[in-house]
Amino acid sequence: MKKIKAKKKLSQHFLKDENIALKIVNSLTYSDKYSEVLEIGPGMGMLTKYLIKKNTKLHLIELDIDSVEYLKNKYPEIKDKIIFADFLKYELNNISQKPFAIIGNFPYNISSQILFKVLENKDIIPEIVGMFQKEVALRIASKPNNKSYGIISVLLQAYYDIDYLFPVENISFFPVPKVCSAVIRLTRNNKQHLGCDQVLFKNVVKTAFSQRRKMLKNTLKVFNINNHDIQDEYFTKRAENLNVNDFIKIVNSI
Repeated sequence: MKKIKAKKKLSQHFLKDENIALKIVNSLTYSDKYSEVLEIGPGMGMLTKYLIKKNTKLHLIELDIDSVEYLKNKYPEIKDKIIFADFLKYELNNISQKPFAIIGNFPYNISSQILFKVLENKDIIPEIVGMFQKEVALRIASKPNNKSYGIISVLLQAYYDIDYLFPVENISFFPVPKVCSAVIRLTRNNKQHLGCDQVLFKNVVKTAFSQRRKMLKNTLKVFNINNHDIQDEYFTKRAENLNVNDFIKIVNSI
């Protein structure tokens, strides 16, 4: 079967290392929290062929029509489960009425957008295993007091436990990208609600990191925080020094 030519406009880099592919698929826990899996951007099915062997109901969503036709021909047993659509624009409730995990070798140019959509649908997505640009993966998994710790770290860690699993060299792909990759796993935590206004939480986090080298007494002055306990505890710190619970305490003081 003829291989598909990678499309630069879709940021396509096809994984060619079988061992890495199997390792990614086995990084899903296949827990009792879900019985269905959605693969984003299956391409030529490097992960798909291993996912088919798992005891889960598999769905695939792919934006490239050439890949869709290729997968339907190669894996006719799942052709009815392949959705030709843009994940970022697709209504996820149309995929399943049950919770489902997400897996994929995510395009570098939309990987953060994928995770922000996951956040919007966090109550139906208990687990994600994804390949990201290594720099992005490190940022997502980063803990406080690190330069890589930022907005996306806090927003995701509010609702997911994050494990940095393993790096992937760029020679594992064709065409070879200029950067290396890494695989991480996000597992939904038990928080149904943060215990604060979630919109305000997001705004405070973004504002705090907007000038990350400045102390919080400067970056958060727009919120007129007059709570002296909060001022004493946090105002001489920077955003990168705070964890999720710290931000929640600040939000509840506003």
